[in-house]
Amino acid sequence: MLWSFIAVCFSGWLYVDASYRGPAWQRWIFKPITLLLLLVLAWQAPVFTPLYYLVLAGLVASLIGDTLSQLPENYQRYAIGAFFLSHLLYTLWFASQLSFSFFWPLPVALLIIGALLLATIWTRLDTLQLPVALFIGVTLVMVWLAGEQWFYRPVDTSFSGFVGAALLLLSNIVWLGSHYRQRFKADNAIAAACYFAGHFLIVRALYL
Repeated sequence: MLWSFIAVCFSGWLYVDASYRGPAWQRWIFKPITLLLLLVLAWQAPVFTPLYYLVLAGLVASLIGDTLSQLPENYQRYAIGAFFLSHLLYTLWFASQLSFSFFWPLPVALLIIGALLLATIWTRLDTLQLPVALFIGVTLVMVWLAGEQWFYRPVDTSFSGFVGAALLLLSNIVWLGSHYRQRFKADNAIAAACYFAGHFLIVRALYL
């Protein structure tokens, strides 16, 4: 795992650095490479169960979404659909492990976050309003189930999954907010760092 971990960190850092100040070709190369390395890392999990295929499929869907997001604007609907599928697969993986408890402040907080995000970008979405709303919805459910798992069973595995899901939510808040409302310096780098860290922590949960 050590060399795979180092490769993921190095490739991810090269992409984040390129997102902040580097050339476009570096972004094109190292984002898919980082996700492919995460796929290899997930595949090397010491105890591989059939449910782990949900995580692998989620990474593949994210890889497809990333590829589509690099294409012209009319492909954004398909990119968002791929990201929706990725988070849906992660949601199913979290749900498969859950002995349900209900910590009500978490879903309330997530609903507020989702409502504020949609209110901020809604008028700028045009024909993407429904796809983005569904994408945000499934992301909030993913974080909620991961959080419920951690509150019910506070061990390293559930904590890693919860933080990973939360970082994916944060990545998408930054990405959607900057893309559809207001750009700011280092927005792409921040979104990319949270994105890779989120996927990595979910993959890390397979090892714990």
